[in-house]
Amino acid sequence: MTGSVPGRQGDIMSDFPECHGHLPNLSGQEERLGRILEERAGEAVYGGRSDVDFAAINSAFAIGLHMHQPLVPAGGADLATAAIISNLQHMLNHPHLGDNHNARVFQNCYQRMGEIIPRLIRAGRSPRVMLDYSGTLLHGLWAMGLHDVFDDLKRITLDAEFNWAVEWLGTPWGHPVAPSTPVQDYRLHVRAWQHHFAALFGEEALVRVRGFSPSEMALPNHPDVAYAFVRTLRDCGYRWVLVQEHTVEQPANGWGPERPHLPHRLVCTSSTGEQVSIIAVIKTQGSDSKLVGQMQPYYEARNHGRWTLGSHRVPPLVTQIADGENGGVMMNEFPPKYMDVMKECTGTPTRAMNVTEYLELLFASGVTEADLPVLQPLHQKALWDRFRAGDGPEKLEQAIQDAKQADHRFHMDGGSWTNHISWVAGYDNLLDPMLKTSARFNEKVLVPGIATDEQRYRNALYHLLCSQTSCYRYWGQGQWTDYGREICRRTGEILQYDF
Repeated sequence: MTGSVPGRQGDIMSDFPECHGHLPNLSGQEERLGRILEERAGEAVYGGRSDVDFAAINSAFAIGLHMHQPLVPAGGADLATAAIISNLQHMLNHPHLGDNHNARVFQNCYQRMGEIIPRLIRAGRSPRVMLDYSGTLLHGLWAMGLHDVFDDLKRITLDAEFNWAVEWLGTPWGHPVAPSTPVQDYRLHVRAWQHHFAALFGEEALVRVRGFSPSEMALPNHPDVAYAFVRTLRDCGYRWVLVQEHTVEQPANGWGPERPHLPHRLVCTSSTGEQVSIIAVIKTQGSDSKLVGQMQPYYEARNHGRWTLGSHRVPPLVTQIADGENGGVMMNEFPPKYMDVMKECTGTPTRAMNVTEYLELLFASGVTEADLPVLQPLHQKALWDRFRAGDGPEKLEQAIQDAKQADHRFHMDGGSWTNHISWVAGYDNLLDPMLKTSARFNEKVLVPGIATDEQRYRNALYHLLCSQTSCYRYWGQGQWTDYGREICRRTGEILQYDF
């Protein structure tokens, strides 16, 4: 195995450590990473390494495992002074609360693909998996000293014998919800994850990260926020984004995608008329982890033949992502089912593929991005029927109010894989301090241009990003919102006294 593990000798890059003191490495090398990603954007990730005969297969499927644990102020009895630790550590410290007895099972879930993938490859199989780990989870595992987890993850990330089967997906570092996170902060999350991932796994591994997985599959639908979201992804070097099928619509009629197993172009237009696009790969259905746990995408893909795209006949790609550790199916049933399916599908007309691999082979077959059908975020047709792009934010806000009056279902809260949950309504007691903290960070840190390699910048950034974790809203009012408010308070003190 190449590379190193946190806290041991032989760092991947001696000038790019995994941490700075107790803080994860989230900033300071933006120009370097941006230059590398730009210079190597045209390189094929799978060039010559895929064993899939794209012209011969009927269909394909891709699965992703989303892994996350928040960082919480729970390292002590007093909320105001408790150390910020991984929620996984908190579970281990209090095994008799709730489902905390599952902590060691969760830990195994974060590690086990590093054991399963080599086992399958050495048995002559052709497995695939996409991994989406939040930055808070990665730092929590590092801070807990779980070197064996990183050993196994690095094996399948860095070793050429195995890494062709594994695709890492980029994600925002602190697991924030894009529709309700200030756009300048969301960009900080995206950059911080790239920074942290490169520090842990190396620049070569980061160059191969071409796809992006939004936390909670949350896609902004306010035109200006959606534009900023896609602009951030493109500026950070991402080629494609995973979207939930119920968060997008066809521009012509407002309907959902008709052929969800083909890649699309997500086109976002701002109120001032600026436009940006990115390839969108559609995750179908909801968030039920049983779909991945029981390998449903494989069985669905087996029922499909090749579809027409432009002037070409291509294999559709059935794509699913789910929590990789939550629920009995993922904890217990997934590993043997995954191994059985990978054994069964190897060399057949329905192949397991990762998305970047699929896209590279698709475009090599003659398909171009212009051939991809266009989508836009949910509910935007109702706006464009009332508003002309370029008329500015004030007229856009009037169009939003008119659309709300015309249809009670219309909203600008974005969409996610939990559309029955609002990430905004009922959370003023948390969103208000979050937005005030964000504004203060902008005023005290971003506007003055504080150097990103200063320790005070790193400390403030770390606390800001931690404060915006979606868990502080997902689990409802009570302890979790208290956690979020407390980290906001600490961030405010840092901004008051250190700047």
